[in-house]
Amino acid sequence: MNNRNNGHYARHYAQSIAEPEVYWAQQALQVDWYRPPQQTLQTLPDGTHRWFADGQLNTCHLALDLQIEQGRGDQWALIYDSPVTDQQACFTFNQLRDEVARLAGLLRQLGVEKGDGVIIYMPMIPQAAMAMLACARIGAVHSVVFGGFAPHELAIRIDDLKPKLLLTASCGLEFDRVIPYKPLVDKALELARFNPRRVLVWQRPQSLALLQEGRDLDWAQALHGVGPVDPVPVSSLDPLYILYTSGTTGKPKGIVRENGGHAVAMRYTMNQVYGMQAGDVWWGISDVGWVVGHTLIVYGPLMAGCTTIFYEGKPVRTPDAGAYWRVVEQYGVNALFCAPTAIRAIRKEDPQGRLLKGRDLDSLRRVFLAGEKLDSSTHEWLQQLTAKPVLDHWWQTETGWPVTAPCLGLEGHEPAPGSSNRAVPGYAVQVLDDEGRRLPPGEQGAIVIALPLPPGCSQTLWGDHERYLSAYLQAFAGYYNTGDGGFIDDSGFVHIMGRTDDVINVSGHRLSTGEMEDLTGQHPAVAESAVIGVHDDIKGQVPLALVVLKDGVEQGADVVSRELIAHMRERIGALACFNRVVVVKRLPKTRSGKTLRAVLRKIADGEAYTIPATIDDPLILEEIANALR
Repeated sequence: MNNRNNGHYARHYAQSIAEPEVYWAQQALQVDWYRPPQQTLQTLPDGTHRWFADGQLNTCHLALDLQIEQGRGDQWALIYDSPVTDQQACFTFNQLRDEVARLAGLLRQLGVEKGDGVIIYMPMIPQAAMAMLACARIGAVHSVVFGGFAPHELAIRIDDLKPKLLLTASCGLEFDRVIPYKPLVDKALELARFNPRRVLVWQRPQSLALLQEGRDLDWAQALHGVGPVDPVPVSSLDPLYILYTSGTTGKPKGIVRENGGHAVAMRYTMNQVYGMQAGDVWWGISDVGWVVGHTLIVYGPLMAGCTTIFYEGKPVRTPDAGAYWRVVEQYGVNALFCAPTAIRAIRKEDPQGRLLKGRDLDSLRRVFLAGEKLDSSTHEWLQQLTAKPVLDHWWQTETGWPVTAPCLGLEGHEPAPGSSNRAVPGYAVQVLDDEGRRLPPGEQGAIVIALPLPPGCSQTLWGDHERYLSAYLQAFAGYYNTGDGGFIDDSGFVHIMGRTDDVINVSGHRLSTGEMEDLTGQHPAVAESAVIGVHDDIKGQVPLALVVLKDGVEQGADVVSRELIAHMRERIGALACFNRVVVVKRLPKTRSGKTLRAVLRKIADGEAYTIPATIDDPLILEEIANALR
């Protein structure tokens, strides 16, 4: 990274807000364009914006070919570690480029060209990353769907994207379970109105798939004799990928990520936000089905010249709660990213950190957490256990990269535990009340971002621009509505308290369930909790705490409940009406680790609910429903 970008955070932030065109034109110089953009920012009549509209580049070239040109061909690019299969594999930049170039050649032989859609329905194996990069190499638009999603959900995404090709694997692995993917794909194609021409299947020995003649191809066999292809120049505004998120209407929202702004944002993110440099070893712990898998497993690290860890496993039970520490030691990881829920799972099974003892974490410089609110108890436990800085930050699928974070590549931005840290340059984060008035420091309201959004943020939804405008820009004129609530303190640090629909109204008092969860997590017996607002005929809503206890806790559930209620009365007061605590074995979560609070509210209120396709274990819902009866 050019040293002229290093400097004081306050100066960078002020210029990024006052002169966004000037600031991001400077950052765009760090990208190797085929045709450098002459126009940095366009404002459209509907309030959306376009970045670097006349530029040309190729994302795969930036991630692989350019790294080789700069002398990193023999450096490890991707390290695959799969404790569920006991397999490991390493690919240099040269090797990964060659694999991707041949796969791109196969995609082209199968009729995929620039602008065509491709669905990738894969587990966490190297071929998933290769598929993404191969699409980028020829300018095809990929959409990764989390492997194992229900056929109905996959069918909806197929009909929306209308892909020419679907790439999948014969199976995925969850702990000790084998999940055949091909029957799910077949069912989805029966349900879908649109069918891709071909299905390319990577056969895994744990469960071989039956191939349908005339449509399905064996991936490895189809590659025989295929030659490599070079990267194709694409417009900065051409979509790189579509990533679907859940929508309130039942129809998923296709978040569009454009090539040019994404490239600038990725270089900026890895260098200036996370403080990584070429040659560093980065571990983003997630799945390619989520935005983290795109930003922090595939594109961001490779475009920054880092080695990326591709992990097919869990924080626990693969084989135990020491799995993360083993990977850090084995590969010399310099920084890792994961969700707080992963750390809470580790803490629940190994509260004393016995499985960390004897592990060498000297290579690890820092740990980043995001994806949901980081409670202070988990933060303190992890920092004390590892003796490493634990840094909270916040972003969304829609933004594609951090909104608030300690910018480690910029001097003068020290982290503040308990907050998600200050806004990253480019993001004019503010807090508004329901009427759109800006609130003073310390007062909770809607977290918004003044337009324009910086490069890399989504500016539309696939095939439904009006829905983008209504979902994100309509609530507050001139602002992007994040849907999260919180406050900004006197020092400018942003505190995210949860989704705005996680604020409950108790007898006219607006209370944050996120704050209650944080207080609940301070109890030494509590591993994690979810606080939801349930209907009350008199007060409107009252809080209900679902609590998971740490393994080995000797206190009874009744004792813990009484102590939690007393603690909440002391810290918030009787007005919170915090009087009900239910101890459960587990909390229902999505496969990305987010607690399904909306479903919990419906269960608690006795309403009908649909089992989400994203849930990691549907049986949990029945257990909780029984516990609440």
